[in-house]
Amino acid sequence: MELMIPLKAQSGQPLYEQIYEYMKDEIRKGGLASGSRLPSTRVLAEHLKVSRSTTQMAYEQLMAEGYIETIPCKGCFVLNIEELTEVEPEVPRGFVVEPEQEETLVEVDFSPRGIDLTHFPYNAWRKVTRNTLVDDNKEMFLTGSPQGEPGLREAIRRYLHSARGVNCTAEQIIVGAGNEYLFMLLSQILGRDKIIAMENPTYKQAYLVFESLGHTMLPVTMDQYGMDVQILEKSGADVAYSMPSHQYPMGIVMPIKRRQELLAWAARGPNRYVIEDDYDSEFRYKGKPIPAMQGMDSLGNVIYMGTFSKSIAPAIRVGYLVLPKRLLHIYKKQYSFYASTVSRIDQKIIYQFLVEGHYERHLNRMRAIYKSKHDLLLGELKGMEPYFDMEGEFAGLHILLRDKQGQKERWLVDKAREVGVGVYGLSGYFIGKAPADDQKFPAATVVLGYARLSEEQIREGVKRLYGAWCT
Repeated sequence: MELMIPLKAQSGQPLYEQIYEYMKDEIRKGGLASGSRLPSTRVLAEHLKVSRSTTQMAYEQLMAEGYIETIPCKGCFVLNIEELTEVEPEVPRGFVVEPEQEETLVEVDFSPRGIDLTHFPYNAWRKVTRNTLVDDNKEMFLTGSPQGEPGLREAIRRYLHSARGVNCTAEQIIVGAGNEYLFMLLSQILGRDKIIAMENPTYKQAYLVFESLGHTMLPVTMDQYGMDVQILEKSGADVAYSMPSHQYPMGIVMPIKRRQELLAWAARGPNRYVIEDDYDSEFRYKGKPIPAMQGMDSLGNVIYMGTFSKSIAPAIRVGYLVLPKRLLHIYKKQYSFYASTVSRIDQKIIYQFLVEGHYERHLNRMRAIYKSKHDLLLGELKGMEPYFDMEGEFAGLHILLRDKQGQKERWLVDKAREVGVGVYGLSGYFIGKAPADDQKFPAATVVLGYARLSEEQIREGVKRLYGAWCT
């Protein structure tokens, strides 16, 4: 089979992404039928006049997402995806859907989800994976420690101590397949009767998981410094869920005084805890990195959470908990019978990726790339300064635009979609109804993520938004 794939060398989109997007679209539309044999990566590379590594990366992504498969000695074939059904949810009039729920069909998507996979270190990952599997190591296929491999936990401990100022032992770390699993495990360790307070607006996935497990959930209003501790004190909560290094989605960096107030709140009550979600602290573009609050905690009241989803790739699905010692004791006594949810092979690959220095090099590279995109976005948005205030900049992978002209959030989102641009209303991140009349959280605020966009897409997206909103 010969594929006629139109490639645009000047588009700014990597060639492998163009090949991947074209083939995925053809498979979904039926242009490439189930069972069709595809040309080899070598043949396709010769036909398209590109390097073989380009076609290999496109095929690897298609295989990872389940669109194609390789059969030894036979070739590469299109898989049957008839069972894949896309359902467009009915959205009530006037209701703003948050990014985690909405499937976008726009040309430029400023979604805060996702990361830049164009610069993923495929060669290093491939090398580490190959080296991990090169030996006939039977131990690799046996059940390992329920907390995660000791070597990986020690590597995480060293990284957290040097990069985030976290003080712990490897024994306090639990590795799990994604935050949802870790939330569920933490719920059991803390007890389902615990009342959990969350910053509002917040990371809705955490709220939904804890609520589904039967916890009473209390939204706590934020001021310019983060969670309002006076409101927290009056709420009757036992646990406070916070993102002090870069609050999602507001982008607030909690100052030292507020962190001390939060730690003092935890110290005043029996069995009070702060869950510190440090989800994207690696990416800060102004000043020095902000140390984790856990490093300030001398009483064992902070439960630290981290993930590799933002720093490596979402599909890695590996996160970790750092438990205070008294909660570790409860875990070991009552819940250590749970097997680890991350395979030992995957843990070994991540371990090698860390200890061989690939992770640090990858982070340094991605900081530079994201800073370039961040600075470009801010520069392109300067023309909108008479119409919008920018907030939450200099860290993370998204910013906020706050309207100054009295427009409604729904109007901003709809006008953007009319010109093929996806933006996301702040109201979708609130627990309960968004306080539209609150001076701190006016309705006309939108979230712009930029991580997975190319520089050309950022320029084009802002140009379209200016035309939709400012003319």
